[in-house]
Amino acid sequence: MHSPDYSAVPRLAAADVVVVGSGSAGSVAAIAAARGGASTLLLERYGFPGGTSTGVLDTFYGFYTPGSKSAKVVGGVADDVISNLEELGGCLQRPNTYGAGTGITYNPEYLKIVWELLASEAGASTLYHAWVQDVIRSGSRVAGLLVATKQGLRRVEGKVFVDASGDADVCAWAGVPFELAGEHEPAQSLTTTFRVCNVDVAKRYLLSKDRFHALMAESAHEFGLPRKDGSDHRTTIPGVLATNMTRVRSFDWRDGQPVNASDPMLLSEAETEGRAQTLLYLEFLKRRVPGYESAELVSFSNQVGVRETRRVYGEYRLTREDVLSAHQFDDQIGLCGAPIEDHHSGDTTTWTYLPDGGCVGIPYRTLLPQKCENLLVAGRCFSATHDAHASVRSMAQCMAMGQAAGAAAALSVKRNTSPHELSAAALGDRLHQDGAILEMPGE
Repeated sequence: MHSPDYSAVPRLAAADVVVVGSGSAGSVAAIAAARGGASTLLLERYGFPGGTSTGVLDTFYGFYTPGSKSAKVVGGVADDVISNLEELGGCLQRPNTYGAGTGITYNPEYLKIVWELLASEAGASTLYHAWVQDVIRSGSRVAGLLVATKQGLRRVEGKVFVDASGDADVCAWAGVPFELAGEHEPAQSLTTTFRVCNVDVAKRYLLSKDRFHALMAESAHEFGLPRKDGSDHRTTIPGVLATNMTRVRSFDWRDGQPVNASDPMLLSEAETEGRAQTLLYLEFLKRRVPGYESAELVSFSNQVGVRETRRVYGEYRLTREDVLSAHQFDDQIGLCGAPIEDHHSGDTTTWTYLPDGGCVGIPYRTLLPQKCENLLVAGRCFSATHDAHASVRSMAQCMAMGQAAGAAAALSVKRNTSPHELSAAALGDRLHQDGAILEMPGE
């Protein structure tokens, strides 16, 4: 694949490791790469770090397994994130509405500071308001990125690149094979989250989960609610509850071509639809749910929440069978015990659980895109089928993938080798040294 000639475009920066996207995967990748001794540049399209973790949601899931005995299965850089949040008084633990394991709810504004602090302390540089527009390839390698900035197009060069964009933007520009979510099987829906204040929280939680969902189902036709099993939860701020209720379509066919939330027109329509649905759910809450009588809208998510768009084809593709059999791999870089959580196009959500206490391993090979030797992926664009992705996309697992990708990138630079040629044992040793959890406790 040949790139256009961008030699006349001014060079903005160069680094050993360039990470695209500062969400849970990308921020941790940048921290791990910088801690590994590589000069590191983190590119972010918004003016703050965190991606979905600060712009859409407020709870980390995947740290703990569900079931009769909870086990902590993610560590390393993720532990530093939590300890810093605790110092700021910005997080609490709470059960998941659907029994998917203990979640860690935090104040997203504090988390923005924590992401920046840890990246800065590690020595990583961050460039905000930078949107990747193309990839500059040299043979089978990425030589640089074409980035849109407030001063126009600029080049960013690197030795190893980590695509943590969520949508596999870098991989797509680089010509890496990928599956467009929705083209072969239903894509997960989109959700605009919102927060409300002035809630009598004690009164609200006198209502059971089952009764809450029954009220939603009974009121769906009256209020035009597309989803009947949405949830709300406590936050770190008294009287403020956060929601995960709306359901927006994520896939369509236009001019005979499949499009999903990586398409700008569909994404724009989804933003408008998500906010419109919010008003329907808010009216339902105020009129039907005890405790919400005086509630007021505080904020929308910064963008509609996207669960899947592109999933790359890597050196290995994680499957539903792998997840539900709690399969372990020789090259695994993390663990996931979260159920398969499928937010399909219907009015409910499907949950399929692993064996009690079981975890699937996340192979390093799922972070290695095909046909590009110096590019890694981390986060929800990793190599997995629709079902496997619906389990392993939780933010704690994104952090585990980010730590592995960042550590692998730094090791590759140090050893002057490709991430594809890096020994899984060497990477595993580094991850163990840095506190990552690669095997179930006791194994």
